[in-house]
Amino acid sequence: MHHRFRTVLMIALVAGTTLALAACNSGVVKRVSPPAASVQQLTVRADGGWDIALRLQNFSSMPMRFEDVNLTLTVGDETAGTLATRPDLSIGGVSADVITLQLKPASGARLVMADALAGNRTLAYALKGTVSATPQEKKQRSFEVDSRSTLNQAPGLPGVLR
Repeated sequence: MHHRFRTVLMIALVAGTTLALAACNSGVVKRVSPPAASVQQLTVRADGGWDIALRLQNFSSMPMRFEDVNLTLTVGDETAGTLATRPDLSIGGVSADVITLQLKPASGARLVMADALAGNRTLAYALKGTVSATPQEKKQRSFEVDSRSTLNQAPGLPGVLR
């Protein structure tokens, strides 16, 4: 009988502790993670300028308002220029959105681009700088971005890389 009472008491204590811990949990964990930026599409215009579809990715579990983007774009080993904008764009948790920017690239970057397009080659690029965003109900934060990737020519679309 004493053994059975002790077993019932232990089960009651474990169940009570579990309920108490569950009551402390407010549900969804709100986590702020650094966002990412990447070039989704780059289009070379007839005047030599570039239209850049910049993808902003929110990896946080809550919405974030993207307020400032200041990124240096490098193609190959040449600095193309700075992508600077104030998008004032809200992106939901674990979601992404695209903004389009225009850039008048430096001459060295234009040569790298022309060579990649003429040879139908992959174009390596890098983005380095900061993206400032405000998580829901929090203070604005500045996040460092240092990413590298490649773009390939879009079939049937001259001057378009994705």
